[in-house]
Amino acid sequence: MSHKTEKITFMGGAGELLAARLDLPDGPPRAFALFAHCFTCTKDLRAVTRLAGGLTRHGIAVLRFDFTGLGSSEGEFANTNFTSNIHDLVAATDWLRENYEAPQILIGHSLGGAAVLAVAHRIPEARAIATIGAPFDPEHVTHHFGAAIEKINDVGTAQVDVGGRPFTIEKHFLDDISVHNMKEAIGNLRRALIVFHAPRDEIVGIENAEHIFIAAKHPKSFVSLDDADHLLHNPDDATYVSGVIAAWAESYIAAPQSSDAFELPGSPGEVVVWETGAGKFQQHVTVGGKHYLVADEPTSYGGLDSGPSPYDLLMAGLGACTSMTLRMYADRKKLPLDKVSVRLSHDKIHAEDCEDCETKNGKIDRIEREVVMDGDLDDATRARLLEIADKCPVHKTLHAEVKIVTREGQG
Repeated sequence: MSHKTEKITFMGGAGELLAARLDLPDGPPRAFALFAHCFTCTKDLRAVTRLAGGLTRHGIAVLRFDFTGLGSSEGEFANTNFTSNIHDLVAATDWLRENYEAPQILIGHSLGGAAVLAVAHRIPEARAIATIGAPFDPEHVTHHFGAAIEKINDVGTAQVDVGGRPFTIEKHFLDDISVHNMKEAIGNLRRALIVFHAPRDEIVGIENAEHIFIAAKHPKSFVSLDDADHLLHNPDDATYVSGVIAAWAESYIAAPQSSDAFELPGSPGEVVVWETGAGKFQQHVTVGGKHYLVADEPTSYGGLDSGPSPYDLLMAGLGACTSMTLRMYADRKKLPLDKVSVRLSHDKIHAEDCEDCETKNGKIDRIEREVVMDGDLDDATRARLLEIADKCPVHKTLHAEVKIVTREGQG
C-alpha cells in the first residue's frame, strides 16, 4: 500500500538547516516515530526507507532526517559529534511537536540506536524505544578509525574511511563520545525498550545487545534478526522489523491526538470507514469528521488486534448509551447516583436455550449487560434505574425493526 512522503527542513541543534522526510500513512497517524540513522549514513538508506514505509502501513508516521553535515543537510561533518546528534534529535522532536505531535516512538539504527537511548529522557512524550544493531557504548564507532586514532590524538584531526567514503574526524569527537555514560542512561530509561540485533552482525557484535538488555529495566524485549546483516540489506528484514515494532508499540502508545494538520473525512452525523492496508481487517474509522479510531479483529480471527472489533463497537455504543441515559434520568429526578459503569459481553446461543425469545431455531445473538450503580440508592430506585437502562435509544434500536439501505458510492 502506498503512502505519502513529504520533504521538509528544520533548524538543527547547531543552527544548520537539516533535510528530512516525513512518511505519513493513508489516514490519521496512530502515532509518530522519530528515526535516527547509523554513523555516516543518511535518511535515504534503503533499509531506513523500507522500515519507514513498513511503519506507515501500520498507521505510524515516521520522521527521518540527515544529521548535521550528512546527506542533504547543511553543516560540516567534522564539526559534529555524538552530543550534536542528540541536539539534532531534540530539534527534530521540537519540529514534530510544533507541526504535528511529539514522537511517542524513538527508533535508532547502529550509532543512532545509542543516540535515541541517550536522548530519551529529553523527550517526555516518548513511550517506546527501539534499537537496531546498536552499540552499547558510542565509543564502539572508533573501530572504524583504525590507526587514524593515534593521528587524531596527536594532530587533532585525521581522515578515516567509513563504508568506502572518506570522513574527517577531529579530536573533539573522540573526547565527546568518551564522556557518555550509557549504562546509566539505559538504566534510567523509564520507557519500554525493544532491542533488535543480528547474531551474525559483523559491524556491531551481538554482545552489545546483551549489555543494553542487561542494563535496561523492564519492560524490555529482545528480538533476534537471525541471518540479517548490519545494514539490513535484505528487504524482508526491514519489513519484519517494522511489523514487530508496530505490534509491540501498540501496548505503549497513547491514542492519537486530534490535529488540525489532518482533515478527517465525513460530516456531522456521518461515520466513514476505510481499510488501512495493515493486516487483513484493520480499518480507519472517523465520526462526524472530528473523531478517529481504529477497528480490527482479534488475532484469533486473523486480525492484528489493534482496535475494537465491530461487535466491540456495537457493545460500546450500547454501554455508552445506557450510562448516559441513567445519568440523564438520575439528574432529572435528583437521585443520589454517584457513578455508573456498564460491563457488556456478546456471544451467540442456541435459540432453543432462550425461553423468552421469539426465534426458536438456529442461533441468536445474546448481549450480557451488567450495570453497576454507585450511590446511596434504595432497592426500589435501583430496580427503576434498571428499567430505565432498557429504555436507552440504542437498546430500543437493537430491539426495533431497522432498515439498512446500501448503495454504491464514489471514492
